Amino acid sequence: MAKRDYYELLGVERGVSEKELKSAFRKKAMQYHPDRNPDDAEAEAKFKEVGEAYEILKDADKRAAYDQYGHAAFEQGGMGGRGGFDQGFSSSMSDIFEDLFGDAFGGGRRGSSRGRGSDIRYDYEISLEDCFNGQEAEINVPTQVKCDVCDGSGAKPGTSPVTCSTCGGHGKVRMAQGFFSIERTCPTCQGRGQIIEDPCGNCHGAGRVTKKRVLSVDIPAGVEDGTRIRISGEGEAGVQGGPSGDLYLFISVKPHEFFQRDGADLFCRVPISMSTAALGGTFEVPTIEGGRASVKIPAGTQSGKQFRLRQKGMSILRQANKGDMYVQAVVETPQKLTKRQKELLEEFQEISSADNSPDSENFFTRVKDFFQ
Repeated sequence: MAKRDYYELLGVERGVSEKELKSAFRKKAMQYHPDRNPDDAEAEAKFKEVGEAYEILKDADKRAAYDQYGHAAFEQGGMGGRGGFDQGFSSSMSDIFEDLFGDAFGGGRRGSSRGRGSDIRYDYEISLEDCFNGQEAEINVPTQVKCDVCDGSGAKPGTSPVTCSTCGGHGKVRMAQGFFSIERTCPTCQGRGQIIEDPCGNCHGAGRVTKKRVLSVDIPAGVEDGTRIRISGEGEAGVQGGPSGDLYLFISVKPHEFFQRDGADLFCRVPISMSTAALGGTFEVPTIEGGRASVKIPAGTQSGKQFRLRQKGMSILRQANKGDMYVQAVVETPQKLTKRQKELLEEFQEISSADNSPDSENFFTRVKDFFQ
């Protein structure tokens, strides 16, 4: 009987990406897996077919040969012949099914460091000034640390762990499932290859105890809200002498009284009086460095106008340059006018011309034309 097209078997088009190919294979393999279809010869045959299809198409060279010559590329010794496929099929399928199904079908990912300690997340809030200057922070981290009594081994002082008799110290056992075999984590020693017969009384065999540690962390200048700093080996201690996990410091930045940040730039809104906007003037603003800067505005400044102060913004991570600071003038309309002030404004309005408010005059002229 003629063999079905490999792309058709997996339900994908030619030119499919590696990621899409793997996703399609996962779905088909889940559908026809023998553990989900016990005593179903047809499902087992389809399961083997999709496995063969994926084995060919995931390899760039084999896939190119198949695209050009079809199944003939792998018959009568082509590309290593059928024997080359069958020889590596069991091990490659073992790898892919551990990746796909984990413990559900005899899983346990190959090469996983079971004794490794967990990573820790620590949230730390700093001010915008600390983001600008950088900070040497001390943090208190409650975590699992290596037991001092047994030096992390988990065994009572004077004793040692013994080799696991189930796996012979390998930490893994191999079992057959249908037409292929799967290597899984040893259920007796949980992948460690050793068993503690006489556990430490302080840590009860875990090799670690709960303790609060004080760590010094260097927060560099230029960090932003959401920055993650990885401190290698400062997470939880591993089980029974396993390697420690990592500590991840997540930075959050407090809102600032004057500044809003956009990357390396700072923005500051400054309310100015109507008379200052009309006549021009000078005012001072604070800077993130802790000093002050003078801003001169010309006569006739409109509300929303921005003035750029170069190199007065935030530090840039691992760079000598700084961002810029933008001062936005917001013209404030006078409130609670006295009688005399009202008279003066009314007088000013009477003697005003179109040149005094060109944008306003132009807008209402266009509105008038629109209605007409």
